[in-house]
Amino acid sequence: MAEQRVERRLTAIFAGDVVGYSRLMGADEEGTLSRLNAHRREFLEPKIAEHRGRIVKRTGDGILIEFGSAVDAARCAVEIQRGMVERNAPVPHDKRIELRIGIHVGDILIEEGDIFGDGVNIAARLEGIAEPGGICLSDDAYRQVRGKLDANFQDAGEQDLKNIARPVRVYQLQLGRAAPEAAPPVLPDKPSIAVLPFQNMSDDPDQDYFADGIVEDIITGLSRIKWLFVIARNSTFVYKGQAVDVKKVGRELGVRYLVEGSVRKAGNRIRITGQLVDASTGGHVWADRYDGALDDIFDLQDRITASVIGAVEPNLRQAEIERAKRKRPDSLDAYDLYLRAFPHAYANTPEDSRAALRLLDHALHLEPAYATAHAIAAWCHEQLYNRAGFREDHKAATLRHGASALACGADDATALCMAGFAMAMVTRDFDAGISAIDRSLALNASYAAGFAHSAILRAFVGQYETAIEHAQRAIRLNPLDPMGAHSYLSLVFAYLPLGRFDEAAAAATKAVQLNPKFSIAHALQIVTLVKLGRLDAARAAAARLLALMPEFNVDMLTRVAGAAPEILEDWAGALRSAGVPG
Repeated sequence: MAEQRVERRLTAIFAGDVVGYSRLMGADEEGTLSRLNAHRREFLEPKIAEHRGRIVKRTGDGILIEFGSAVDAARCAVEIQRGMVERNAPVPHDKRIELRIGIHVGDILIEEGDIFGDGVNIAARLEGIAEPGGICLSDDAYRQVRGKLDANFQDAGEQDLKNIARPVRVYQLQLGRAAPEAAPPVLPDKPSIAVLPFQNMSDDPDQDYFADGIVEDIITGLSRIKWLFVIARNSTFVYKGQAVDVKKVGRELGVRYLVEGSVRKAGNRIRITGQLVDASTGGHVWADRYDGALDDIFDLQDRITASVIGAVEPNLRQAEIERAKRKRPDSLDAYDLYLRAFPHAYANTPEDSRAALRLLDHALHLEPAYATAHAIAAWCHEQLYNRAGFREDHKAATLRHGASALACGADDATALCMAGFAMAMVTRDFDAGISAIDRSLALNASYAAGFAHSAILRAFVGQYETAIEHAQRAIRLNPLDPMGAHSYLSLVFAYLPLGRFDEAAAAATKAVQLNPKFSIAHALQIVTLVKLGRLDAARAAAARLLALMPEFNVDMLTRVAGAAPEILEDWAGALRSAGVPG
């Protein structure tokens, strides 16, 4: 039997559908269907025929059309959207039939009059990202129509389309709103976020209260983070039970980020998923899931809430840092400068601290009462004091900026934590530093960096078990924190005096991996290796430290660390035995 030959051809594919069709049908089935059929009969089908389009199939509110020319397809789309503006003008906004259209030129398969293949899939995905009343063209289609239409398509850049292997460059045209709508809220100066109602995916409707409780607690927790603008519950719960377009919701609420998630129950187990989305692009910033038993539902709710907030804050900050890096230098405000300084501050090297301070000085010139900028400046000066010669001017600058941070940021967790830590590290008043960090954690009980810095100071005053507990909590709150070397470093400070050398070595190695430039992490790794009797490995680690920082000596560790004198002398001896001078 001869093999059946597959028919293929290159064509222009037009995919369209009705915006909010489910909502329209839910409100008025008969009226919606009557209006849609009238549009099809009186306007859409004649217009498609006029431009030599072949209707391949209709799918409820959708339509798939084949054109022999991309110009015909695009011209038809433009005339349809302009015509729909006129047809919708006398209709109330909540009853209007608005369309979105995607067009692609590609190779297709034909079977019994239907068409298949990537070309069809791309057109459908383009339709899905088009605005109401708008048209999206692929780069392949745009090249065919450029300069041939009375319409100005805008380059929307490369887009990752669902289930399409490679990004597609998209060109878009917005036509079809019959009347201007109220302008969306302007994005606030600081990062803005809304927590959408979590979807209850269980059969049990009673789980709605649990999902709503999680969301309310997350909103409350995020509201305690002073550098965030958080949308209130009443504004986000209007989306409950709806399938949302994150870009549209972001515009409607005037926020840059959205948190969304779901709750699924099976027997006595429950699973929560959460994700942080950049509403401007639709891209995911972070996603995770949490499992637990319903034995103590309020404890489970508290643990999940703390985990979500602890993960959202640093991931959102990192997304903001990347956004600030993309801005033009001449458009940077104080917040952008602060964000650009942040990675330098966390690098823990004298060179990076100086780079951070140049940015922070500019930020503080623009906004002198910027509490967190003062706090990070204090921390950078502390690093210069302890790693670049113990100069009194750096100590004085630490105390000056720290005092400003505490005065301006008494209700800001980051300002209290970083200023309190920096001042304690130059004055050796660790109890005062712990007090400031405790106030920080009272404001934000999910602040991973607060627990990490608390752990370091508590290890210095001999509270080893509490230090370990706080360090592990910091890691649990944000296990993938790229700036998390301090959490593991604090474990080393606590494990070494307890004689838990294997655990200390593992934590030191992790700290070095997370921040290879952090000289103190390298020094403590050497100490742990000596304690384990691994002298060759310790000498190799010492060589790496001195290659990284040739001026490093034993005094730099013993003056920075706050352990008891006999412990510091023991560590000094370990460093000398590995070849570190001093």
